[in-house]
Amino acid sequence: MRLVESRLTLWVCYVLLGIFAFLALFPIALLVLNSLKPAAQIVQNPLGLPQSIRWQNFANAWTHAKFSQTFINSLIVSGTTIALVCSTSSLTAYVIARRKIKSWKIFTFYLLATTTAPIQLYIFPLYFGFAKLGLINNIFGVALIYTALYSPFAVMLLRTYFLAVPKELEEAAIVDGATHWQVFWRVMLPIVSPGILTVALIIGLNSWNEFLIATTFLQKQQNMTAVIAFFLLSGQYSSDWGEIMAAALIIVVPVVVLFVLMQKRFIEGMAGGSVKG
Repeated sequence: MRLVESRLTLWVCYVLLGIFAFLALFPIALLVLNSLKPAAQIVQNPLGLPQSIRWQNFANAWTHAKFSQTFINSLIVSGTTIALVCSTSSLTAYVIARRKIKSWKIFTFYLLATTTAPIQLYIFPLYFGFAKLGLINNIFGVALIYTALYSPFAVMLLRTYFLAVPKELEEAAIVDGATHWQVFWRVMLPIVSPGILTVALIIGLNSWNEFLIATTFLQKQQNMTAVIAFFLLSGQYSSDWGEIMAAALIIVVPVVVLFVLMQKRFIEGMAGGSVKG
């Protein structure tokens, strides 16, 4: 009886996983399918197979969206954001987890509150402040906004990793003559590196796909990110949907490939961060 129940449970799990996999992969499959069609075929039958493969969609999308420049801008924004968030958040999380701070509860509450506040609440004050400082159309200025936006989440996540590290390791290093900076750099960081990698992946994906802040603060064409360039492909009165689908696929592929390559470490990092909080 137990064997029958276990097999039934296993089959139910497989069916549910198959349904979820289909729901997750169907939009990507539809995107690939329509990126190879002329616009007329997409309008007539978006679910059908292409009658003739149109590779020109990718060339047109790359040229019209100026991906040779906008991709570099997106990489600069994402890379700068990852570097700033990981460096500042790891230091902050270490201090919160290991040092006795009288107002740490207030600081933690502030971090949690900022993660729930929508960016629309302070995007206009930010814009006017950046305009006064001359930081509009500045890629690194946008990276600073992303850093402030994503740091609370990164601090709270990394704090759980530092809490999971036994204090005896830190105490032993201090007894051996290591400074607090050496303890952080040579003892703590290697241990919590899966968490830092997890934060880097999440922050990188969010900053790569972010649209509202980028389109508000990056208005010149030479400073636009790939997501903004993709949005501008859609015309007011007519759109080449084959070209738009190809552009969307070009933007999605690097993210999907990166996640597939790093998914094992990402899952390990997320599981490791849930050990203690």
